Amino acid sequence: MNLLTVFHQGDAILITVFLLLAGMSVMTWYLIVVRFFFHWRSQHANKATETTLWAANDWQRAEHAIAENRSSYANLTRAGLAALRHYQANKERSLGEACNVNDFLTRAIRKSLSQETGKQESGMTMLASVGSTAPFIGLFGTVWGIYHALVNIGQQGQVSIGTVAGPIGEALVATAAGLAAAIPAVLAYNALTRMQRVMSQDMDYFAHDLHAQLLTQAGEIHGVR
Repeated sequence: MNLLTVFHQGDAILITVFLLLAGMSVMTWYLIVVRFFFHWRSQHANKATETTLWAANDWQRAEHAIAENRSSYANLTRAGLAALRHYQANKERSLGEACNVNDFLTRAIRKSLSQETGKQESGMTMLASVGSTAPFIGLFGTVWGIYHALVNIGQQGQVSIGTVAGPIGEALVATAAGLAAAIPAVLAYNALTRMQRVMSQDMDYFAHDLHAQLLTQAGEIHGVR
């Protein structure tokens, strides 16, 4: 079946449905490639950062080693170090009196952790939306196409296999197009959700280790006793 026939014979609504499904499919595959590459790169960057960080002799060298690093682990480390320095600089004021260094550091690392987790969720809403709506959009296009096919058959006043098969078959392509857009989106969403959950757990473990190390070795950090 020549899909161009659908665009030649279909009306504006049917053509819009096909263009919308095509756009959703292109967006889905773009997000699949980008998000999987992002997760792969983030995992490798985090592992390298963790190795570099814990191999450093002190916090000054560790901070210098990750100065240009933009991984999630590096961002968490910088947030923790900045929180300690900020607390030390303001410990004699109301900030220091309101909570202890443990609570202040916990809030700072938790905030940074939430921001890093939010970066991982980029594009997930789009995949979920495509997976849940594309089949229904395709079904709408099919119903609309069949309706117009039946109207044309009624106007011609005669019914034959050739008259019915062509228009209805072309309309059914909309359902196939909807499934073609939805299935990759659903599979990618499930896979990325699993990868995101694993990465979030790893970041949570690292955040706990970082919190403990910063509290026990705060005196080694320049500007913090």
